[in-house]
Amino acid sequence: MVVLNRIYTRTGDDGTTALGSGERRPKYDLRIAAYGTVDEVNAVIGIARLHAAGDTALDSMLARIQNDLFDVGADLCMPDKGKGPDGARLDVTEAQVAWLEEQIDRLNGDLAPLRSFVLPGGSAAAAYLHLARTVCRRAERMMVELKDQPGERVTPAAIKYMNRLSDLLFVAARFANHKDAADVLWVPGRNR
Repeated sequence: MVVLNRIYTRTGDDGTTALGSGERRPKYDLRIAAYGTVDEVNAVIGIARLHAAGDTALDSMLARIQNDLFDVGADLCMPDKGKGPDGARLDVTEAQVAWLEEQIDRLNGDLAPLRSFVLPGGSAAAAYLHLARTVCRRAERMMVELKDQPGERVTPAAIKYMNRLSDLLFVAARFANHKDAADVLWVPGRNR
């Protein structure tokens, strides 16, 4: 259980922040930027939930994803072994990835096949889900870049989770539009 009695600690005033291991890194460090971007995805999903509140199942799914995104952040904030017994740490699991795939299949089951690319828009919920998708892709790119840095580690399941999540957010946006509005389709060369 996390206990936060004081929100400000002043320890970051020098431009550094602590990883879960206690190691301090500059706030612009790629690992910090990666889990900060995961947090940004979570915030955008929070806004999308405000607009999807009429669909209890979609809202519940997004709530679970928000919790799982904290697991991704916990996974990222520990580059090596954790502080727990025998170096225990919180890693994203393949079961979390599989759950996303199940949700994608469930949501996609009612949707018409795509015949064009989809532009972000339609309903407010869909627009915010598309925004969450693009931020999610950025987080995924940062995680892959971090993984490729010498001496850095990112769990494969965390990268898979973010990859699958961006797919889910795309399908969820289409699902929200299926309920409330129509997808906005790209028409190649329309404005030439």
